[in-house]
Amino acid sequence: ILDFQIMGGDGDFSMDNLFYSRRIGRAPRYEPETGAGEYLDMPEATSILGAFKVTGKTRRGFSLGILDGLTARESAAISANGLQRGETVEPLTNYFMLRAQQDIREGRTVVGAMVTAVNRDIDEEALDFLHRQAYAGGVDLFHSWKDRRYYVAAKAVFSLVRGSAQAIDRTQRSSVHYYQRPDADYLDYDPDRTSLGGWGGNLEIGKNGGSRWYWAGGVTWRSPGLELNDMGYLSRGDAVMAWGWAGYRSNKPFWILNRLGVNLNAWQGYDFSGEPIFVGGNVNFSGQAKNYWSFNAGINRQGANLSTGALRGGPALRCDPGWNVWYGLSSDSRRSLVASLSGSVYGADNGMRRNVGASLSLNYQTGSRLSLRLAPGYSYNRNSVQYVASEDAGGESRYVLGDLDQKTFYVTMRLNFSVTPDLSIQFYGQPFLSRGRYDAFKRVSDPRAALFADRFHSYANGEIAYDAAGGAYRVSEGGVGYSFSDPDFSVLELRSNLVLRWEYRPGAALYAVWSHGRSGDNGRGSFDLGDGFADLLRLPSTNVFLLKFTYNFNL
Repeated sequence: ILDFQIMGGDGDFSMDNLFYSRRIGRAPRYEPETGAGEYLDMPEATSILGAFKVTGKTRRGFSLGILDGLTARESAAISANGLQRGETVEPLTNYFMLRAQQDIREGRTVVGAMVTAVNRDIDEEALDFLHRQAYAGGVDLFHSWKDRRYYVAAKAVFSLVRGSAQAIDRTQRSSVHYYQRPDADYLDYDPDRTSLGGWGGNLEIGKNGGSRWYWAGGVTWRSPGLELNDMGYLSRGDAVMAWGWAGYRSNKPFWILNRLGVNLNAWQGYDFSGEPIFVGGNVNFSGQAKNYWSFNAGINRQGANLSTGALRGGPALRCDPGWNVWYGLSSDSRRSLVASLSGSVYGADNGMRRNVGASLSLNYQTGSRLSLRLAPGYSYNRNSVQYVASEDAGGESRYVLGDLDQKTFYVTMRLNFSVTPDLSIQFYGQPFLSRGRYDAFKRVSDPRAALFADRFHSYANGEIAYDAAGGAYRVSEGGVGYSFSDPDFSVLELRSNLVLRWEYRPGAALYAVWSHGRSGDNGRGSFDLGDGFADLLRLPSTNVFLLKFTYNFNL
């Protein structure tokens, strides 16, 4: 009932939602500057002073959900020479949400609405980059007929954010909007604006039952000013996408299969000026063999597109087409031990981008008391058009790209153990290691050129040099000089949670939670798993302990 997903299915727009629970209690977003010899102690999360949630549904089909939460004004401690001072890093904030739905015709028709509100008490000038108020809302309709075989669904959303000119300018320039793009004359970028509004929606019609064939089609849109990220989630604005898919599924055993599904997808995207920005399509297969092994596979074709975000607020950059292939295979799910393998391979037509990834999952379960999951994964990414920096050179912007060589490894671990029917233990942990190195630096010269080589100027040996002492690259071309920091990176991270749940009476439960985290950079120039895990365990840790009580009652 608390969900208001703007578009269903999957893809880049499928996660857009009016409500995203992790916004409440998130890590503070302001980090004070420190001087020489000063030590900064930042809170890892924002304390929740109080919250309540009420959900329910009447016999007549009316559903209601209300949530309200108040988070604390958080401060960071800055210490030096035995003296300590504090600076506010997150304001006192209230989050409110109301969701209502009404079932009609025994749920064959559903109408609903949702509103959210975020209000921040900002007294410090340093926090003026945050919105003081952020309001959003939406209405939705779902209607089905012929025994729910056919349906039409519509959603409309709006948003309004208010704050200082600094806050709204930051929003306009963010990766969701990029109002400042020099080639986007249709966008009204105003650094003095103190509010920003927008709208969006989704309209679709489809068939999802009654035969082995099913289909759907529709259009989804996000205006340039739509902003949901204070309490919800929005991946990007300024986009209109028309899409359609059709599929076939058979659950009747034949040949060596118990079931088989095939579907085709196609999409075309535009910005709000009407210019095409992306196009693509794919075909997917999934099924189960008669030995109960399951499989899925697919191939995706992404056409040439204009990326409005590749240069981080610079002009749109032409990106060449490419192919992506993915696969998955899983053993008999009825067994105590289930193994799954999945992966993907991507390659651009011109060879300038490629990505390979694979993961293995081992799941072990004995009855209903114990389940274990171990899932390691690895990926390799080589991208010759990875953004590095935007620098001023004689009054002109230089957009610097490089060839990124990145390797990533992670392991996901889960444990669920029921000590008794009323007492259970859950554990989640994930160590994560990633190393990225850059070379072959270049600047953008003609971002929309048809040929890859014509879009960039590659620095010659005499034009670029590395300053080891300063950790930066110095560029001198045509009498103009500028520099950018060394973009190489190394990320080590460990996140884990241990939860003890005791349902001491029906409808009432007590939770004891321990959250443990480590993160940092080991500074190594190579990707080595053994050294990486050893460095990870030597990093400083953060531990959070909390108690949670829930009680359900009937009204």
